[in-house]
Amino acid sequence: MKKLAFVIPWYSDTMGGGAETACRLLAKNLQHHGARVEVLTTCVKDFRSDWSSNHFAEGTAMEGGVPVRRFAVSGRDRARFDAVNSRLMRGMPISAQDEQIFLREMLNCNGLYRFIEEHREEYVFLFLPYLFSTTYWGSRAAGMNGALIPCLHDEEYARLPAFRQMFASTGGVLFLSRAERDLAKRLYPAFSEIGVPGLPLDCSWSGDAARFTEKFGLTNFLLYAGRTDTGKNADLLMDYFGEYVGSGREELRLVFIGSGEVRVPPELAGNLHVLGFLSEQDKRDCLAASLALCVPSVMESFSIVMMESWIAGRPVIVNAQCAVTSGFCRDSNGGLWFENYAEFREIVDYLRENPEAAAAMGRSGAAFVREQFDSATVARNYLNALQPFLGAGNEI
Repeated sequence: MKKLAFVIPWYSDTMGGGAETACRLLAKNLQHHGARVEVLTTCVKDFRSDWSSNHFAEGTAMEGGVPVRRFAVSGRDRARFDAVNSRLMRGMPISAQDEQIFLREMLNCNGLYRFIEEHREEYVFLFLPYLFSTTYWGSRAAGMNGALIPCLHDEEYARLPAFRQMFASTGGVLFLSRAERDLAKRLYPAFSEIGVPGLPLDCSWSGDAARFTEKFGLTNFLLYAGRTDTGKNADLLMDYFGEYVGSGREELRLVFIGSGEVRVPPELAGNLHVLGFLSEQDKRDCLAASLALCVPSVMESFSIVMMESWIAGRPVIVNAQCAVTSGFCRDSNGGLWFENYAEFREIVDYLRENPEAAAAMGRSGAAFVREQFDSATVARNYLNALQPFLGAGNEI
């Protein structure tokens, strides 16, 4: 019976970020349901740190009940990497030589790759996300004993020939949503799909809207939760909201919670409230108190926070250009999606004028989450999909 090893560039039991949170949820859930699990990662602190600096000690330690094995990184030519990465971020073509620079000068962690190669008969290696060198070089070392959980986005990185080859040569690919799988089918001519098992979610909690209002003094608001950066389209939401309240709807508010700096325009000083990080219960109460959660990002492979909004009983408003979030809204009847400001305005007006319909969307979304992403269901999905790799003894 083989062990499961999640391979990720950086990891801790409290780290944010989509792929990092997905890894933590999956590792803990599969271990809870009987699988033998480890996390293999580097000694780098996190995404925003120096990728050639070892923050954590090398070796194995327990974190949140999960064994985490760390490997030291070595030096890299950051200037060469940044030059290539800058071209990719601007949508400019790069050469095959540039592609190799991108992959070799991103993260150097040869100890990790040696461990995978030397122990590949003992583990099934699950690599995430797709675009980091730990996944590219690690999956090459694992061969057919590796599988991808790519957290794939429709972006320039995904079109690199190296990743096309990686998808085709790994043992299999697991997706978090059908829309993510459909994107992979458009991008890559060949890969072995082994399932769309999603992510395990705690559906047992509830939020208290009245408690949030009493504590923070806020009602009648749209909510944005997460990183406030351009990659998540937080600026687009702020622009749309500014236009909305500027057209005579000054009583509505917008609340930001999560990480990142938010610059409040003077004209929105009375309507835009930045609360920063909240405790888990305060976040859940905030979701329950909102008119709706807004997810304007077009780069999502799952979106845990929209599932949390549904668990709290509230609808979501998403960007129609994101196939993942708009697909979840269609499947659940739990939210609405906009193409432009006019549609955003109509959606907000509709939810404000029809509170019973908004509540019904929230209930429908909650039922969808409980049916699709209950922790036992998702664990069964993963272990069934991985059974050909794992061998006997991992059924639940």
